[in-house]
Amino acid sequence: MLIKAGYDITFETDAATPMSLLLSLHPSREGDLRSPQDIVFDPVIPQRQTVDSFGNVCTRIVAPPGRLSISADFLVADSGLPDAVAPEAAQIPVEALPDDVMLYLMASRYCDTDKLAGIAWSLFGQTPQGWARVQAIVDYVHERIRFNYMQADATRSAFDGYQQQVGVCRDFAHLAVAFCRCMNIPARYCTGYLGDIGVPPVPDPMDFSAWFEVYLGGRWYTFDARHNTPRIGRIVMARGRDATDCAISTSFGAARLVSFAVHTDAVADGTKADLVRAA
Repeated sequence: MLIKAGYDITFETDAATPMSLLLSLHPSREGDLRSPQDIVFDPVIPQRQTVDSFGNVCTRIVAPPGRLSISADFLVADSGLPDAVAPEAAQIPVEALPDDVMLYLMASRYCDTDKLAGIAWSLFGQTPQGWARVQAIVDYVHERIRFNYMQADATRSAFDGYQQQVGVCRDFAHLAVAFCRCMNIPARYCTGYLGDIGVPPVPDPMDFSAWFEVYLGGRWYTFDARHNTPRIGRIVMARGRDATDCAISTSFGAARLVSFAVHTDAVADGTKADLVRAA
């Protein structure tokens, strides 16, 4: 299947402001692109792309004083299959984990495992290890937190989400990631596109989505504590320890968000001419 995705974002600054943007698809999905994902700036400004320490494509700019619009619109191919389900996937002992995976057992800015370890073991210590334990965590977080777009809080940690029992998709992901790490299951935060494909549309404004991945049986698997069901058309942009590493924009100075719109829609497969028209 083909997915048409992109965004229109506008910032306003009072002075020249350096910014770091994670707006490109993750390199693992670049081979699925069927049209360029060029980032368009209005006014036109210099941009430089690099790869950060987590393997995400980072665009560095200096926003000029005034308003800066940032947009992209592209086509990406997708299998059309839902997230993989592997109930047999086993938990790997900590001592046998690959070195590069160990990072995802550690506490991080928004995944404060030190405050949640006792709670995690009391809740999930008797569950079967592996896939079943992760699913038990997802089920719990899905029921524990109430989604409310109007109560987003950029400073809310996993422990805060556990106590406040409200949040947005990043809060579901942070709490689930923290619980997994408490149970010695490597977990990493992901952000990207997830449209209402294969499910009834919801009235909430379209936004970039957050989910997480766990390391079981020698590979990474996708889980989503907000939706708690395998989804179609998930397109990853960035991975990291938590939302700090996957922030869509980081400004080194004041940058006010003026407007924000994201679109993610399935389109019919067709000829090259059809794809150009769709774009």
